[in-house]
Amino acid sequence: MIIDDFIIRALIAGMLVVLVAGPLGCVVVWRRMAYFGDALAHSALLGTSLAIMFDIKPLFGVMLTGIVLSYLLIRLQVKKDLSSDAILGILSHGALAAGLVMLAIMQSNGQRVDLMAYLFGDILSVSWNYLIWLSAICLFVLGAMSWLWQSILAVAVHEELARSEGVAVDRVRLIFMLLMAVVVAVAMKIVGIILITALLIVPAASARRFANSPEAMAITAMVFGLLAVLGGVFASMQWDTPAGPSIVLASVVLFFVSRFKSSVQ
Repeated sequence: MIIDDFIIRALIAGMLVVLVAGPLGCVVVWRRMAYFGDALAHSALLGTSLAIMFDIKPLFGVMLTGIVLSYLLIRLQVKKDLSSDAILGILSHGALAAGLVMLAIMQSNGQRVDLMAYLFGDILSVSWNYLIWLSAICLFVLGAMSWLWQSILAVAVHEELARSEGVAVDRVRLIFMLLMAVVVAVAMKIVGIILITALLIVPAASARRFANSPEAMAITAMVFGLLAVLGGVFASMQWDTPAGPSIVLASVVLFFVSRFKSSVQ
């Protein structure tokens, strides 16, 4: 079977993203930060709108808004008069509403915006130039995760104990949030704003019962993510379905298969 060039690019892009989403998703599952992932995903729409307005690459706009949201969350959590969920809700829905309003204004002024591509991804349109950028970003994120892995684990297991052992908890949390913002920015092209969080948490949740250490869980999550990309892209080719949602659906199917298999054993 001859595979078209755009399919090869899509597979490479998807595999690069799940390689970094795997370990990040494990930390998200351990620390129950799925709501933070949703907040970053919602802010991505605002970042995209700003990028279109100022004629810059959407990737940079999404990274910028994600970084700003992470910083605001850290600053607002210091006062401790509101729960993290409440702060995330305000920032998340505020960013989403602002993004929708800006897109509506641009469309009313005659500027064409492909909203569906941003909401559900457009992995089949990935170019080789984008893959170069994506490779560099993913290598950077993996390097940062490797460098901080023990500190991230310590904070994830017991934040107060990590602080007492000399871990710079606030700095580690901020760096991790910034890495999350970067991954959300690059994953937007793959599965879209709506489904980004699923790409982080579903492979990690699938891997949980098959690993006996944090490192094994991270690697297993990568494997589940790679299988989801392969299954989703080829299912999209076979049945002419949207590639991004197909990847997420494949990961959900793998999750239920893994749960069934582990419960039988």
